[in-house]
Amino acid sequence: MTVSPVTEPTPLASAVQKRTARPRRFLMCPPEHFAVTYAINPWMDPASGADRARALAQWERLHEAYLELGHQVELIEPVEGLPDMVFAANGGLVVDGRVYGARFRHPQRRPEGPAYLEWFRRNGFTEILEPAHVNEGEGDFAVLDGLILAGTGFRTEQAAHTEAQEHLGRPVVTLRLVDPRFYHLDTALFPLGDDNIAYYPGAFSPGSRAVLQRLFPDALVAEEADAAVLGLNAVCDGRHVVINAEATGLIAQLRRRGFEPVPVDLSELRKAGGGPKCCTLELRV
Repeated sequence: MTVSPVTEPTPLASAVQKRTARPRRFLMCPPEHFAVTYAINPWMDPASGADRARALAQWERLHEAYLELGHQVELIEPVEGLPDMVFAANGGLVVDGRVYGARFRHPQRRPEGPAYLEWFRRNGFTEILEPAHVNEGEGDFAVLDGLILAGTGFRTEQAAHTEAQEHLGRPVVTLRLVDPRFYHLDTALFPLGDDNIAYYPGAFSPGSRAVLQRLFPDALVAEEADAAVLGLNAVCDGRHVVINAEATGLIAQLRRRGFEPVPVDLSELRKAGGGPKCCTLELRV
């Protein structure tokens, strides 16, 4: 019998062994009515020629990727006349089964808030708060193990951070966004599991950068080139990171830290300012 020699694991191999994926439950909305007919962020240009069929095909591949990774995906029926409803992350925030609803800033998207709240009511969620303050759900809230990071500056009012904290019973840390390209927190930051983050410092005010450096000294710091293709609009299950394929530098950094990137092409949906995370609302129950 031949015995293979025992070798010391490489740092990368050790890191991979420590990464553990946790099955998640997601809510998504097919882009059956997707279009770019107005401009409410710097990514949107009605002259861009957004292709709905291509957007749907890209979305379906994202949906398949989640299923292949062992996650549960539920669907909400898209509403005609709401082209941005595909960006389900903006539809609310769910923590410990409690729902903090969305109240959109721009009139074009305001009907999405009630549509998502109705889905929660019909699907067994009972602890639901209809917000008094403007907030755009997980677009501006990132949930970690011990706290919630919350963005403000473009869409979500800071008063909504306090409202969410009172309803959800989790400490909320306010972060100010200053670059209009990164109009939601989830375009500039995403959790790496439950205790660390990846983020692009240039999206934040100096004080908010200092807060992030203090809270997450081992954070993965992304370059502008990767942030500029919405590489930080990603979803991590603790081991796998579903991420825009164009963010090659960030993908390399993730691999060096022992994560397994799952590149996807959502270039058509990016014409409206969205990526994998924008299309994905986590149902934390």
